[in-house]
Amino acid sequence: MAATGNDAKQIRFAPNGEMWVHFGALPVSALPKSVDEDLKASGFIPLGYASEEGTEITPKIETEELSVWQSSVPVLRYVKSAAFQVKSTLVQVNDATTRLFYGAEWVKTNTKSAAGREQYRLDIASNPDLAEVSLVIDWSDDAAHYRAVIGRAMVGDRGSISLTRTKSQNYELTLDALDAAGTLGYILTDDSSVGSMPKVSLMSGSVEAGHGTALEGSGFDKSSDVNGIAA
Repeated sequence: MAATGNDAKQIRFAPNGEMWVHFGALPVSALPKSVDEDLKASGFIPLGYASEEGTEITPKIETEELSVWQSSVPVLRYVKSAAFQVKSTLVQVNDATTRLFYGAEWVKTNTKSAAGREQYRLDIASNPDLAEVSLVIDWSDDAAHYRAVIGRAMVGDRGSISLTRTKSQNYELTLDALDAAGTLGYILTDDSSVGSMPKVSLMSGSVEAGHGTALEGSGFDKSSDVNGIAA
């Protein structure tokens, strides 16, 4: 693990990224287990270009205070709700992005337009089904790859589409993770700057005054100089 403190080598950017969707939630056993696992083999579809704002990933925890008669300050905080949210604006118009945005599938009509192209129809229901998806967000720079995996998610919010002469159509989407056996998702990385924090422990349970004991350390760089350990 790299040293903590002021270390520019631990600053990360995300010049490379991709969002992937699988229509229909996958079981945990079918979700990716490495940062470079082939997602297409599992049926994931790349969503393509996003707007220059990129993708926002927001973990949220909402807590409440427990007040009691005997104290003027709260004695406990507890979790009221938790969330893991992904927001992005997609700029490619294709089957996957529009299906995700409208929440319905395209159906071939077996008729052609005047231009000779096949026509498709997407019905926007007055009582729509809330379809589940699995979602993967990849991002990387020259130093490390990261992958966020959400096994169960639903579209929680949509923006409006502006149809203008000078701007592309944008599909603004917010997806919310759902509980999947006690988890909202997980993050994978090959970043060498993360891992177990350095720690030192006694090899024996207790030490008598005036006697010595062996120490066991882990999580340090090979070049680390460990000094000044206090009892």
